[in-house]
Amino acid sequence: MTLLIDPPNVPWRGRMWSHLASDTSLTELHEFAAALGVPARGFDRDHYDIPAEHYDAAVAAGAVPVRSREIVVRLRAAGLRRPKPR
Repeated sequence: MTLLIDPPNVPWRGRMWSHLASDTSLTELHEFAAALGVPARGFDRDHYDIPAEHYDAAVAAGAVPVRSREIVVRLRAAGLRRPKPR
């Protein structure tokens, strides 16, 4: 199991956000997010949006810090990438 989290560098609604993803399965991702107390509404197709103030807790729980681009590369390699429709 590898849970990945990028730095909180996405501004939205007055906060900074990270992306939490799994390169193994969405089930694993949902279970990890639930254990962190992340609401289901934070799920966005293939990742969870995590506010900056919860970044350290996610890392302490086992999420591996990576660059944003690495999340996309790993999701594609695992066949889990679900981009927005164009």
